[in-house]
Amino acid sequence: MDTEGTHDARNTHSAGIPRPAGGPGGAGGPAPVPPPPPVPPAPPMPAHPAPTEAGEPPVVGWLRASRPETEPGIWRYGHRVRPPEEPDRAPTRQLVSGAVISFLCGWLLWSLLWNGYLGGYWMWPLVALTPDSWRQAGGEKMAYVWASYIYYGLVIAAFLVVFGRLGRWAELGRRLAAPLVREARDHAPKAAPPPEEDGSLWPALRQGGAPDAAEKLAAEARSGRMNDVDAARIERAWRSVQAGRNSLASFTDTVLRQGAAACAHPSGLRDLPHRGARHDLLAGQVRIGTAPDDLRNPYQHRGAGIALQPGLLGTSLLAVGPPGSGKTSRLTRPVVEAMCLQALAGRTAVVAVGAAGAELGPDAAFDAIVQAGRPDSPCDLDLYGGTSDPDEAAAVLAEALVGDVVAGAPGGESRRAATVLGQLLGPFRTAHGRFPGVAELRELLDGAPEAMTALRTALETAGEQGALRELDARERQAARAGDAGALLADRIALLDRPAFAGFFDPTGQTRQVSLRALDRPLRVRIDLPERGHADASRILARLVLAQFTECAVARADRSVFACLVLDDASHVVTQEALRGLQRLRSANAGVVLTLRALDDVPEQLRGALLGTVGCRMAFAGVTTWDGARFAEVWGKAWVETRDVTDRQIVSDEPFTKLMHSIRRLVTGKDVTAKAVTVRTVERERWSASDLANAVPAGHAVLSVTSVTGETAPPVLVDLRG
Repeated sequence: MDTEGTHDARNTHSAGIPRPAGGPGGAGGPAPVPPPPPVPPAPPMPAHPAPTEAGEPPVVGWLRASRPETEPGIWRYGHRVRPPEEPDRAPTRQLVSGAVISFLCGWLLWSLLWNGYLGGYWMWPLVALTPDSWRQAGGEKMAYVWASYIYYGLVIAAFLVVFGRLGRWAELGRRLAAPLVREARDHAPKAAPPPEEDGSLWPALRQGGAPDAAEKLAAEARSGRMNDVDAARIERAWRSVQAGRNSLASFTDTVLRQGAAACAHPSGLRDLPHRGARHDLLAGQVRIGTAPDDLRNPYQHRGAGIALQPGLLGTSLLAVGPPGSGKTSRLTRPVVEAMCLQALAGRTAVVAVGAAGAELGPDAAFDAIVQAGRPDSPCDLDLYGGTSDPDEAAAVLAEALVGDVVAGAPGGESRRAATVLGQLLGPFRTAHGRFPGVAELRELLDGAPEAMTALRTALETAGEQGALRELDARERQAARAGDAGALLADRIALLDRPAFAGFFDPTGQTRQVSLRALDRPLRVRIDLPERGHADASRILARLVLAQFTECAVARADRSVFACLVLDDASHVVTQEALRGLQRLRSANAGVVLTLRALDDVPEQLRGALLGTVGCRMAFAGVTTWDGARFAEVWGKAWVETRDVTDRQIVSDEPFTKLMHSIRRLVTGKDVTAKAVTVRTVERERWSASDLANAVPAGHAVLSVTSVTGETAPPVLVDLRG
């Protein structure tokens, strides 16, 4: 059980994805057991703040760290739930000033008593409780002195109690000492948890009947030969055993032979060459920022880390922000990195699409790289998504070619374009056993006599009457005015350029990437040639999105989370694309879309787009018009408002008039009384003006929804933290 069945292809053609050399083979018949391979040392694991005992590697503390259940979007690693909110909590400045004033008042009163300015009445209890002989000449004067000291101490203690309560000294002391206690607590060495709760001892394996494997993995962790990717990968393989997809004996045998390197990714890699973000692979989270202690943030989110994970990205995410706001560096790149790490752990398949030079990740972080428009591209892209069904191929290709044109007319023109392509793709595949290349398809859409005659001759020779009827129908429709074939020919001509020569080869002579392999932990990066080929890049982006939504839903095995990241989704969102996004949530798949502005989406689709995705993110610098769309979808919330009214006090009493005159002379203001009115009103969570003007640079407002339906209100996130 080298891969525990988690990385084997199902219902895909083997030539679709290039497999890296040296990786484990797919599932098949029994094979001879190879000798135990030498286990290489684990790549160094990034440091984590969880303290460990002296000499223990960081992975031990990471496995032991607490991950409490929290609201969606909160970084769980080491998170501490805040105590319940205190609505009437006094500000620290007010406590300090009150404590100082009460201390000065107590000191003044004691000084007046000690110096006799208030008479000697306060000494009466001492006089009443002590004999007169102690105060007479020759009496027990030392006894009276000691009694006096005790009495003074009792009076001072009473002063401290009374004025301490008035000044709330105890509350101030607790508040000032709390940060010191929390520093001390974080840095103090923590005792190891009980064995049944110690993640570094793999208690789930012990309880599940694999104690030998648990002992082996615990030793690997203590020796430093395990990292977080290893732990997450083996934990997923164990879940497949519990689900009944693989045998316990095979899992135990593999772990005992290979240790932390068991169940490896087909590439053989156990980590990425570089990490730029903070990841917690056991929780599947990547930290993208911190929620500042802002009154507009929900109380439980203030000061907490903000993170994304497959459980949230499964509802798809839309991020809008102007150029330079940090969409790529602070969102897209960390998400792609997280998906690549989780792919090495056997959990996800990721397809990252961006312009050439977008730096979505180093080449070594991906299994396949498609560099459209470059003759030295390592891989090619399957134009038809790996399908053998002409109708499915026609529908996906029509969406890519003319989806932006027909976005305003759902159904009609899209069906016509798919019908035109189907009338050509079906007969061509029947005649040649494959779909046409870009140049061949362009000739057929143009109705070139040589191409049409050659196709007809091949069909007549094969006796394919059904395909001939399809071809006859295409020729009749091509003669009508307004036929969609001319538009399709113009669009496919954008891909029939010298820069793309040799690309989209359907003959099988190139190493093609097919999204039919999304049931494997695949890592693919597609670089689009935006310079000089902007329209072609948009066609390719729509093609990848259409293929992804179709293939992700059609997977037989959905245990691997499939994620598509579009670094720039301008002119990519169509009516059909929105329908595809709606189906992804139940297919364990999701899409991350970034836009410079909602103006890059047809006006009639903007509201539907914001309603379709479950996670929405507005970066600093969005326009008021875009902010209004976000404010509308985020809705309103009940808030408590306070209206303060000043009313001048007029008195007829002479003494009060005199005091008011003195106060007016000193302050220069009339004496007023404040009236406070508290009301509960419904207001927007974030207004369009706030989103456009009150979000600081390097920040964004994020709301998330999980695939299980849990939601979190919009939170201001500092992406620089």
